[in-house]
Amino acid sequence: MTLTTDIFSKFDKQWALLTAGNKDSFNTMTVSWGGLGTIWSKPVATVYVRTSRYTHEFMDREDYFTVSFYPEKYKKELAVLGAKSGRDMDKMNASGLTPKAVENSMTFEEAELTLVCKKLFMQNLDPANMNEDIRNTFYSKDAAHDMYIGEVVAILE
Repeated sequence: MTLTTDIFSKFDKQWALLTAGNKDSFNTMTVSWGGLGTIWSKPVATVYVRTSRYTHEFMDREDYFTVSFYPEKYKKELAVLGAKSGRDMDKMNASGLTPKAVENSMTFEEAELTLVCKKLFMQNLDPANMNEDIRNTFYSKDAAHDMYIGEVVAILE
């Protein structure tokens, strides 16, 4: 299993979708915070989900999730998935993307790269433990994030 990429810009510059669930029940959201690396001698993806997000429920419940990346031409579709909640509407159909079942989770046909991850770890990010500037900028008006680390068990290109 090999992945060659610019890990410092993959999440920040190229929007990604975080998806958890199965073909019968799943949710997805755009993410721009995350990372790729190694821990516990495993290749991993780390993602952050606000506790207020609908996808958070799926991340807590499921053992697997996917992180998928898209060409620039899909920014409009990904914007729908980041601005709307699956609690309130069928945002999968509204986005125009094509759901696709993969090993233990879901992705979309339009993805140029999908990482299938087995959840290894979750931890609450406590704003009290953060630098004051970060706490004031990112958490003064919104819910905290939880951090999820998943072992990358498959790379689909």
